[in-house]
Amino acid sequence: MERASPLSSDGIGLRIADGVAHVTLDRPGKKNALTQALWALLTERVEAAARRARVIVISGAGRDFCAGADIAEFDSVRSGEAEPEGIAESPTAFAAIRESNVPTIAAISGICFGGGFGIAAACDIRLASPDAQFSVPAARLGLAYPVEAMRDIVLSCGPQMARLLTFSGERIDAAQALDIGFLAEVVHLERLEQRATELALTIAQNAPLSVAASRASIRSALSGNHEDRVEAERRAQVALLSEDYAEGRAAFRDRRKPVFRGS
Repeated sequence: MERASPLSSDGIGLRIADGVAHVTLDRPGKKNALTQALWALLTERVEAAARRARVIVISGAGRDFCAGADIAEFDSVRSGEAEPEGIAESPTAFAAIRESNVPTIAAISGICFGGGFGIAAACDIRLASPDAQFSVPAARLGLAYPVEAMRDIVLSCGPQMARLLTFSGERIDAAQALDIGFLAEVVHLERLEQRATELALTIAQNAPLSVAASRASIRSALSGNHEDRVEAERRAQVALLSEDYAEGRAAFRDRRKPVFRGS
């Protein structure tokens, strides 16, 4: 698999090893809050990772995942005047994660607020340490979540909890987030990165076309959208006609580990 050096000095790190891309939100002194420029860079990093890896893991540097948008910019980019260029950067980043052609995993510790919650909600799978705290404080700031980002929240934690979180701005902890299905697992902080990497490697070693077909089918089941169903059926046919399908059957017959190439 391809390997790449870390790129972390600019606020969003990217490292690729063994088919897994590690995207790191890297402003620990600001609880990894993202400026508009960093939201745009996150989009670029996720899109680059999706082209070069089979799975993406998103995490935060230091103790926290992400405090959301950098409030220090609000007076200039959210002033209530005509919408400034760049205000849509966070929804664009959410879309890059949601619509990535490879699975995405969020590894969450500490604070996961606002836009950070949106990043996590857009991911396919979410793991967290017991100290993780979750909140969507838009109502306390007079903000409104974009429709697609709100859809991620509803799909990831259910309509009732989506209402509670967005109407009240209250925090929930990792145990509550696990109970409502927002999290797949709660893992000790010392093992969080290791567990996320282990899971990503397991996925990366499976047949990429099969994984892509499953993701498309799940998306279709959740959306009920005709176009999503057509895409899911197309991806299923591609997987069934692939060389990887033949390799999987041959490996099973020969009692060996398959080597999938995504073709």
